Amino acid sequence: MSHPFDSLTPDLVLDAVESLGYLSDARVLALNSYENRVYQVGIEGGEPLIAKFYRPQRWSDAAIREEHAFSLELADCEVPVVAPLSRDGETLFEHSGFRFALFPRRGGRAPEPGNLDQLYRLGGLLGRLHAVGASRPFEHREELTVANFGHDSLSTLLDGGFVPKSLLPAYESVARDLLARLDALFGATTYRTIRIHGDCHPGNLLCRDETFHIVDLDDCRMGPAVQDLWMMLAGDRQERLAQLAELMDGYQEFHDFDPRQLALIEGLRALRLIHYSAWLARRWDDPAFPPSFPWFGTERYWGEQILTLREQRAALDEEPLRLF
Repeated sequence: MSHPFDSLTPDLVLDAVESLGYLSDARVLALNSYENRVYQVGIEGGEPLIAKFYRPQRWSDAAIREEHAFSLELADCEVPVVAPLSRDGETLFEHSGFRFALFPRRGGRAPEPGNLDQLYRLGGLLGRLHAVGASRPFEHREELTVANFGHDSLSTLLDGGFVPKSLLPAYESVARDLLARLDALFGATTYRTIRIHGDCHPGNLLCRDETFHIVDLDDCRMGPAVQDLWMMLAGDRQERLAQLAELMDGYQEFHDFDPRQLALIEGLRALRLIHYSAWLARRWDDPAFPPSFPWFGTERYWGEQILTLREQRAALDEEPLRLF
């Protein structure tokens, strides 16, 4: 059985980069990436480049170009983002059947959990991101909804037989109950969808030379602004309220935030949990996945998921975080 990246060898990676006129020093370092394949490639007489090879059949060319255009639009507005390199006005290239893009190398450190000073600065960065994101919609990238992140994900898990039979009734019951709650929550909450990062966990906001940079817009989509904010919060309720206040102080210097969206935080967390399991299921025939996620499919994993989803259902009954 063939797999999407079977023929993506180090030699092919070097050939692809050199096809754009760069002279490599033949050093190729595979970086930690599962959805796509990402490599650091040494360049003679210059800084290494990052070569990203896109998973076949995941995004259309138009959707990838729209991601690149968003990155370049942010860069034009002086929002610190790692944007793709352009050759003759093009940012998406093809070599031996693979689509790829090149990026400058930007290292850095992830934010420190709960660091209020950093949260103020991150709020400002995300406010600038959303000020640009709100200026026009995506045309070729999907919206984050309960239907695609929730119901479609659950269908993937149930239809594929990934949940052990002994735990299937309990998992299906709590997941369906949770999704019914989320349908009602999102239906009753007023919010505007804008262009967002979509996967804005702390590892995608890296600090270098005292400046935070946005990286990896691969999952950018239309969605509520709060999706890019809630993963910055950690700890108990009082800690998260203090963190939210700092985040919003920075954010609202650049973009207005509708506080009604705060009611969606626990719903968005629930969608991320179900969607993550479905992502693993959809990629299970990629040979990189089973050795990297050996616990997926075990009774222990699914037992923990049942407990986590039950806790998430209870969290929906709690008072949403508020701005004071």
